[in-house]
Amino acid sequence: MLLLDGPIGTQLIAQGVPAPAPLWSAWALAHQPQAVADLHRAYGQAGADIHTANTFRCHERNAGASWRDLVRVAVRLARFGGGRVAGSMAPLEDCYRPDLSPPNPGPEHLQLAQALVEEGVDLLLVETHPHLQEALAATTAARSCTPEVWSALTPGYDNSLLTPAQVADGARALADAGAQVVLVNCLPAAHALPYAQALAGTGLPWGIYANAGAKEAGLGWGDPAGPARYAALARVWRALGAQIIGGCCGTGPGHIAALKSGNL
Repeated sequence: MLLLDGPIGTQLIAQGVPAPAPLWSAWALAHQPQAVADLHRAYGQAGADIHTANTFRCHERNAGASWRDLVRVAVRLARFGGGRVAGSMAPLEDCYRPDLSPPNPGPEHLQLAQALVEEGVDLLLVETHPHLQEALAATTAARSCTPEVWSALTPGYDNSLLTPAQVADGARALADAGAQVVLVNCLPAAHALPYAQALAGTGLPWGIYANAGAKEAGLGWGDPAGPARYAALARVWRALGAQIIGGCCGTGPGHIAALKSGNL
């Protein structure tokens, strides 16, 4: 099993680093790169095998003329984690608003995929996609640039966007488009089991990196007991056959350390 790292954006915000729209976490690449490097280093010390470059919002439509420089910085900083580097390829618009997905997203995803490969990432991670057609376009673009592509769908922070059956059907389509691993991410960890079971039923290599859940009742967001509870849930995912496990919004290095030491 491989351990993916945890989130960049919510961890930076928790540390007091601004994350203004439209760049969100990518703002720190230009203004507080040391904070990003330190976070990658913390995930590496916690035991992460894969470090996701902070390119979630580095499309040209979000970053403007500076997008290519931000990609370069993001990949360089991710190497402070000490493991393999994944280039993040997120939705062009909002990961919780599939209705905003543009009609022809392929060329923009191809532009980012090419830049990430030029910077030497080890794999491309198409992630947090609630819109299957855009996820397929991004996966196809990524696969045209590199042989190793992982693709993750999200049912949203409250599981309202995709059902477990839709995630499973989408995973099969993404595998047909060239994804070597299919994943589900940014769903509440406490309510992730049906999605893990659905992916396990596909027979494909699969993984999961969930969020901490709502702040008032989540498994993270600064709760000292959160990492252990997250690891307990992850043991069930692992027993179902998950090959990649990490963390999403509201988790942090403590969660990755708990996964590392949790006998998954």
